[in-house]
Amino acid sequence: MKERLSKQLAFIVEIDKLKQIFRQSRLIGVERNENDAEHSWHLAVMAILLAEYAGNLDILKVIKMVLIHDLVEIEAGDTFCYDEAANQDKRDREVKAADHLFGLLPADQAKEIRALWDEFEAMHTREARFAACLDRLEPLLLNYHTQGHTWQRPGITSAKVFARCEVLKDTAPALWEYVQELIESAINQGFLVR
Repeated sequence: MKERLSKQLAFIVEIDKLKQIFRQSRLIGVERNENDAEHSWHLAVMAILLAEYAGNLDILKVIKMVLIHDLVEIEAGDTFCYDEAANQDKRDREVKAADHLFGLLPADQAKEIRALWDEFEAMHTREARFAACLDRLEPLLLNYHTQGHTWQRPGITSAKVFARCEVLKDTAPALWEYVQELIESAINQGFLVR
């Protein structure tokens, strides 16, 4: 019991570092970028509120996935989704981080959390695809409401943003329709280049 609790608490202390991993998206109304912990919390709330747009799924599983999906960035760092060079070794860095980080937990919890992370990464289940939808929608909302803060970087086009969000098309069609409208609005307002 004491060893189990010790491992759980060590993991809890370790994941506090997620608050120090800053993402590319700017927060709405604040002159700083979002951190991974804020992002994960936001996705969990979105999962609760938007589940009705994804049909029948295990919402608790989705919430678990979005809360743990970026923990590996404590060791692997945040990789900008539009940075092709950085994305070449992203998978290797994140798998190594997952092995180490989830290995801090008691074996049964390590197995459960790792399985959720692997499922999220593979995007083969409805829950994983919906979690991925939220992971694309949240930065889209932040970018739109910060006049395209991250989209202003060279080489980011509406085609790349559409491609990044395409998982919504079949998983959550109503949300996909909204995403299309938002991207077109961003183009029309000069936040995003066609």
